[in-house]
Amino acid sequence: MEGVVDHHMRAILNRIANAGHCAGIDVSVTEFIRVTDHTLPRRVFTRTCPELVNQASYPVRIQLLGSNPQTLANNARKAALLGAPAVDLNFGCPAKTVNKNRGGACLLNETALIFDIVSAVRSAVPAATPVTVKIRLGYQNHDPFLKNAVAIEAAGANELVVHARSKNDGYRPPAYWEYIATIRETVKIPVIANGEIWSLADYQRCLAVTGCQDVMLGRGLLARPDLALQIKAANTNQAYTPMTWQQIVTYVYQFFLDTCDAYPMKYMGNRLKQWLHYLQRNYPEAQQLFNDIKQTRDKTHILVRLQREI
Repeated sequence: MEGVVDHHMRAILNRIANAGHCAGIDVSVTEFIRVTDHTLPRRVFTRTCPELVNQASYPVRIQLLGSNPQTLANNARKAALLGAPAVDLNFGCPAKTVNKNRGGACLLNETALIFDIVSAVRSAVPAATPVTVKIRLGYQNHDPFLKNAVAIEAAGANELVVHARSKNDGYRPPAYWEYIATIRETVKIPVIANGEIWSLADYQRCLAVTGCQDVMLGRGLLARPDLALQIKAANTNQAYTPMTWQQIVTYVYQFFLDTCDAYPMKYMGNRLKQWLHYLQRNYPEAQQLFNDIKQTRDKTHILVRLQREI
């Protein structure tokens, strides 16, 4: 989720997920690092994933996006040498700008190239470093979903995450979870389900349809920050009371403080507003807060408004 789940957000969500009796998030993934025609300097990796150097208590996979097998392989090797616990390849991003530059979901029309990329990356990183892949069902339609999955497995990927829509489907409901079931029944590597998991009930339905053991949470976790904790509690038969807005907003306040000085002044509050956009799906208070600050970039004004919530 480029532009949303930076290291500040990862830290907050992992803090929430580990606030209960059991850890809710098993692994996190960075925003994508765009790879073109050269090996990126160390600072690009550590800027996107400071967890590489600050000894975070949670594992974070480095995600790469591009279309050149050799340069992706070179950058994957560098990420592994820097300590990335796994390298993730993005063939799912639906953004027009990304697709126009031959990245993300547009490559789903090029199964042979996907195979070459995964194979090159798998050969470039140590055997102990997992190579994971994220795809959608296709670009214009769902036709290539199975051949891409088979090619990814054949190329040596260790795990496959499937967002159950095509690029053209965007984020419109529904997610076509039944396609994930077909992939899971066909390949032998672990398949992770993704898409339209907004609640514990959605999670349970997704597993029932797909037969998967694990899911990847994106927008659903932003909208309900303790969703992973709810899921873990249900799976371990532990009682759990969902977090209230009063509990959530303390993390929202901290997130704003964490991001204030991390981005240029002209973007003041943008990351906070993005998060509030998702939170208002479950918390009416978030909608009012968003409406009150959406037109301002004044740090003091935003802080005063946030303090009224605490």
